[in-house]
Amino acid sequence: MTGHTFMRRLGDVDAQAYAAVARTPTPGAVDVVLRTLSRAANHSKISFTLAALLATRPGAARAAAVAGVSAVGVASATANLLGKRLARRPRPPRAEPGLFPRRYVVMPLSASFPSGHTASAVAFAVAVGRILPVAAAPLGVLSAVVGYSRVHTGVHYPGDVAGGALLGAASAALVLKLGRSSWGAQAGARAHSAMTKADSGVHTP
Repeated sequence: MTGHTFMRRLGDVDAQAYAAVARTPTPGAVDVVLRTLSRAANHSKISFTLAALLATRPGAARAAAVAGVSAVGVASATANLLGKRLARRPRPPRAEPGLFPRRYVVMPLSASFPSGHTASAVAFAVAVGRILPVAAAPLGVLSAVVGYSRVHTGVHYPGDVAGGALLGAASAALVLKLGRSSWGAQAGARAHSAMTKADSGVHTP
């Protein structure tokens, strides 16, 4: 099998997966929640809001906020300025009004691959989760739901979301590697302070 044939077949499977989601009925409340989440993730508003909350706390939380925002910046720029321009994949052929019009969000004009929403959400989740482990699971779930919402609302193929997730994870890994000494120093200072207070019998809030 040639590379071209393999990619064509992979694209066919991707399109079939998208069509299966598009044809599957879901409760109206689920459609509303996923559509609302997909819109809220525009321009990484969810990630930036969470980062602002984390930044109000010193130490590891603030370091996680900086790392998360940095990772979002790298992922977003790579997805939109490089990935989409190179791939030039058309958006899914969404019929209007379609079977479930209440699901839909406005169809973006940019290329479909990779999913920028997913790339940014995963980048934030991975970067923050590495520095602030307690946030890893909830942010991981959130990024997964954001990714699925882009398929559910009819603006991405599943393959776009998978590509965006890989790009987001790679962006976070790059940011964490480049800023390893900075994130480690801030998180370590916080842990050392907490241990010192615990040893002296002082309660750390």
